[in-house]
Amino acid sequence: MDQEERRQRRQKDTKNATIIFVAFLLIVLLLVAGAVFVVGKYVIGDQQGEPKETEPGTQATETVPVPVTEVSEAPVVPAVDQTIQQAAEIVAGMTLEDKIAQMFVITPDALTGYNGVTAAGDTTKTAYQERPVGGIIYMSDNLTDREQTAAMLDNMQAIARERTGLPLFLCVDEEGGSVARIASTPAFEIENVGDMSAVGESGDPGNAYNAGNTIGMYLAELGFNVDFAPVADVLTNADNTAIGDRSFGSDAQTVASMVTAELDGLSAAGVYGTVKHFPGHGGTTGDSHDGAVTTERTLEELMAEELVPFQSAVDAGVTFVMVGHISVPNVTGDNTPSSLSEMMITDVLRTQMGYDGIVITDAMNMKAITGHYNSDKAAVLAVTAGADVILMPADYASAYNGLLKAVQDGTITEERIDESVNRIVRAKLLMEQQ
Repeated sequence: MDQEERRQRRQKDTKNATIIFVAFLLIVLLLVAGAVFVVGKYVIGDQQGEPKETEPGTQATETVPVPVTEVSEAPVVPAVDQTIQQAAEIVAGMTLEDKIAQMFVITPDALTGYNGVTAAGDTTKTAYQERPVGGIIYMSDNLTDREQTAAMLDNMQAIARERTGLPLFLCVDEEGGSVARIASTPAFEIENVGDMSAVGESGDPGNAYNAGNTIGMYLAELGFNVDFAPVADVLTNADNTAIGDRSFGSDAQTVASMVTAELDGLSAAGVYGTVKHFPGHGGTTGDSHDGAVTTERTLEELMAEELVPFQSAVDAGVTFVMVGHISVPNVTGDNTPSSLSEMMITDVLRTQMGYDGIVITDAMNMKAITGHYNSDKAAVLAVTAGADVILMPADYASAYNGLLKAVQDGTITEERIDESVNRIVRAKLLMEQQ
């Protein structure tokens, strides 16, 4: 190979090396550019809240960044918190006398001083303006037919709103079967849903829902918004006559599922249900209408059986729990009725079972109460124990004045009254949202 050939060979080798180097450099530059693009896309995606990865089976889409202008917005407050705050503001603006009146549910007869009241006119308005009770409960002799009942309840609600700005609890005992103020009156032409024992025997909670919804629909149509049902008592004593066919049965879990289903049915119709008779009337032999009633159950035994349906209702968010006049000496250490027992209401129902809704007593005109306590003393004991609402005291004026005096002399603090009235007012606010 001569000198000229060697020179040409070197030029060719140099050219090839240059081409290889340039190609390698281009590859490196492409890799770097790709890496920068990927990193930049991930960083921008993170800053804009875009996902880093696409889930399998979905198609990724490219989002064009949009300039964001910061806007100062008020935090979104849940509706439940709004009602708590609103209730507190309403209660803060009420007089002590009005707050105590809200803690009573009485008959229209007790409100007006007349028997068999079937209308809400000027007499009712005058009485209500003096003491604006939280609710009215109607008995069979107050209910004649559809037209009369709807007009009376509509007028009563208007009277309450004019006086307090709040709706009134318009209540009735409508369990179905033997306890049905509406369906047992022929003039209403409403078919009775029957005893709850038959519903329980069916084993289908859907039947309990249907019963509750049927009752709730015709009650709401008439103007009622609170039903003192369902019965949550487990029928553990075959000799029990006070409850009997009113109970869904003797199995605690069955009763629990039926109770929560019926509550759902009532709620769907816009009616508050009330579980009764805490801590359970199904294992007793007596009737609190006639005198003292006692169960020998321990707290552990109650928790394992009688209280199971009540706990299910509490967990489901029930608004009203009615406490019966049942003595539980193996829990409380004495014969104080549960309706007047701080241990049963505050320690067991509120603290251990986690209930923060409205506690209403069973009717305080029953002999289990009147045989041992005056109306004023019974009302004070019930509120001291943790009750929010006193139902049907034997002497309403005495019970009201007794509670008022107890606050004035420091036996009960006004803060304790506010606690109950806040629950009552909040339930009324939530009722309006349904």
